[in-house]
Amino acid sequence: MNKGELTRQRIIAEAAPLFNQRGYAGCSIQDVMDATGLEKGGLYRHFTSKEELAVEALRYALANSTRIRMENLEGIVGAVERLRCVIKRFVETPSTMPGGCPLMNAAIDCDDGNPMLRQVALEAIQAWRGRLVRVVEEGIERGEIRGEVEPRRIANTIIATLEGALMVSRLEGNKVAQEDARDSLETVLEGLAVR
Repeated sequence: MNKGELTRQRIIAEAAPLFNQRGYAGCSIQDVMDATGLEKGGLYRHFTSKEELAVEALRYALANSTRIRMENLEGIVGAVERLRCVIKRFVETPSTMPGGCPLMNAAIDCDDGNPMLRQVALEAIQAWRGRLVRVVEEGIERGEIRGEVEPRRIANTIIATLEGALMVSRLEGNKVAQEDARDSLETVLEGLAVR
């Protein structure tokens, strides 16, 4: 990686927490300049606009979040156990990105606004759903999960339950809603398994 690409990656890494905590409108180029120590020209040498930087910062934050919650699932035997692990990691492993879950933050932040950020958030939720759907489909193929189960419905239920519980937990300042979600999703998982 050349010096310019290293600088670009450093800017993205330092801007990601700012955008995640403050949102697109609440994070100024001056904030990014202060965090990186670069002048405006230095930033715009690497990014054509604040929007481009925000998109790359969101991609960076989402990739980190995905890695923490989804890595090494292949080593877990059984589809239901893999789903259980995803749920456990979501509940027990807080986001390493200051400001919390970048997917939830971006979805709320860009709902009425920035179409590029909305597209990145949409792609992230679709990718997450796709990974969960594949786990369920593999479980059906191997006879671990009942054949009549609809993989998309299970994936959407897991995502919506976890993200909703995270929002409630953040508002209440405790993990009770997340723990309740984990326990409720355990009932869903038990109902999937072939007995």
